[in-house]
Amino acid sequence: MLVESKRPRNLAWYHSGPLLFGDWGTSRLYVLGLAFYYTGHASPLYLAAMSVLMAAVAWAYTVICRCFPEGGGVYAAARGVSPTLAVIGATLLLCDYIVTASLSAIEAFNYFGVARSWVLPLSLVCLLVLGVINWLGAREAGRFALLIAVAAIVLSAVIALLCVPLLPTGVKTITTGHASISDWLTRWENFMRVILALAGLEAVANMTGLMKQPVARTCRRTIWPVLAEVVILNMVFGIALNALPALQPVDMPHYVEHERLAGLRPENVPPEVREYRDTAMRVLAEHATANATGSPGVAAAAGVAAGIIFGLLLLSAVNTAIMAMVAVQYSMAQDKELPGSLTRLNYPGVPMVPLVLACIAPAVLLVLEADVKSLGELYAIGVVGAIAINLICCAWRKDLPIGPWERRFMWALAAFMSGVFVTICLVKHNATIFAAGMVVSVLLTRFVVKQFAAARAMRPLPEPVTGWLAEIQSAAAEVDPLKPRIMLAARGRNQAEFAVDLAKKRGATLFAIHVRTLRVLDVSPGRAPKLEDDPEGLESLGTMAVLARQARVPFFPIYVCSENIAEEILDYTVTFGCETLIMGKTSRRAFARALEGDVVSQVAALLPEGTNMIVRDGRKTALES
Repeated sequence: MLVESKRPRNLAWYHSGPLLFGDWGTSRLYVLGLAFYYTGHASPLYLAAMSVLMAAVAWAYTVICRCFPEGGGVYAAARGVSPTLAVIGATLLLCDYIVTASLSAIEAFNYFGVARSWVLPLSLVCLLVLGVINWLGAREAGRFALLIAVAAIVLSAVIALLCVPLLPTGVKTITTGHASISDWLTRWENFMRVILALAGLEAVANMTGLMKQPVARTCRRTIWPVLAEVVILNMVFGIALNALPALQPVDMPHYVEHERLAGLRPENVPPEVREYRDTAMRVLAEHATANATGSPGVAAAAGVAAGIIFGLLLLSAVNTAIMAMVAVQYSMAQDKELPGSLTRLNYPGVPMVPLVLACIAPAVLLVLEADVKSLGELYAIGVVGAIAINLICCAWRKDLPIGPWERRFMWALAAFMSGVFVTICLVKHNATIFAAGMVVSVLLTRFVVKQFAAARAMRPLPEPVTGWLAEIQSAAAEVDPLKPRIMLAARGRNQAEFAVDLAKKRGATLFAIHVRTLRVLDVSPGRAPKLEDDPEGLESLGTMAVLARQARVPFFPIYVCSENIAEEILDYTVTFGCETLIMGKTSRRAFARALEGDVVSQVAALLPEGTNMIVRDGRKTALES
């Protein structure tokens, strides 16, 4: 006897909060330094603007989590609007995860204090090691990530307290920006550069399937405390960074000075600039401790401790990004948007091909570009695009429980994020090429998969050695009153595969009806047509029987001869208490349908309330309902 249990919901807010911080809060480890690098002493103002946007998007995600208690995110939200749009959104999310893994790996070894020449090789080795660990199905990764996230939260709070004496000086140094970055286009562009602090919010939408009920309350308790921590401490650290003695004299932002005017590559800027740009939190920890204790030795130890803990947090972020990439690929492959080979699991239950791709993609990116600033340029396009699509789809869908004012605000926020996305595409050419290349590659793969599936659907299933009739006669199953029931009233291999797959997912009993239309010329005197004399009926029901047996789905074949197809489909659907009826979209021309009647329309008009109807085109793989 098969016993199935529901997915456990044991993720409380005090579990999901640190997990969200491990993704969302990690961004400060590079955002703070990049903000000062681009904008100098105006960076706190940009961080404040970023905080307002983060709060708005965080609110929107409390609504999104409420609407998708079984697991949300851009792929789930967009799939209800357009499968193609869902694939584009998921691909943009993959771009975000690839850059997250690459950037976090590089930053981890920067925080560890590894020699510059060893950072790239060790980052590549790190990706390989994490791939092997996940291939073996390590079960302690989540607990390790939670412990590191908690340690990073505590350390961040301690550093924030030590930074308090620096705040008065930091506030005094705040400016609206050097003349070189004072025009509105440059201000807008610089805002795009710090917007990568949004990274991580999509993660919480994917946790809802494991959150304790009620999900709406759990996600609010998850998001708002982490938002408060990220916003408050980002502002504290941003102002404190302004007060560092080495940075107080800075007038023109170092980005303008070294890259725009001197023409240096990002990796070739002076070491003292790279130090605060790439490891701002370590620099702050060391200086704040020295300022508080007056001991260079204690300050150096604090810097090492901060480097180790934040470095481990970044390695945890690499691992999270890898597994998120695996999950996205696996979900799309299950929905037949990507090749079925991506759903194959190894012995510990890990999707093999997606894991290999999830490790190779960031490694390739690192070989091409291993500078923190350059990787940061690629970062925002993925997360901003995914969030924009998610907001648009949720605001568009009328089936979601969103109030009128909530919907208006989400539309406004979606418009703003879309503007940000368009700006990034126009200004950040490398990011545009990277994201466009990913989207085109995935869409081309999807096109090939769909074409192959359509061609396969047109090919009939080979007749078994025992014959179709033997398969049909051996298929009749007892109807379990506790299981849901699905009726298939459509022909073709594609329709049969869809019905079997749906029944397997729902744990349902599958019924299939083949109605042979009675005509005067078809009936011999004193003899009604039989299934064994109907090649089309044998192939149709036999195909269903073979596929159902292979999938271990209980199957009940029905063969009927009648003058009224719609009446028979309705009669048997109601008689067997089927909750779902699958029908095929007719390929007849409109004139023929007008003369003889459209069976689908007739059935739909009389279908009892509570029975769902799915209408599919057997030549396509996309669901139409």
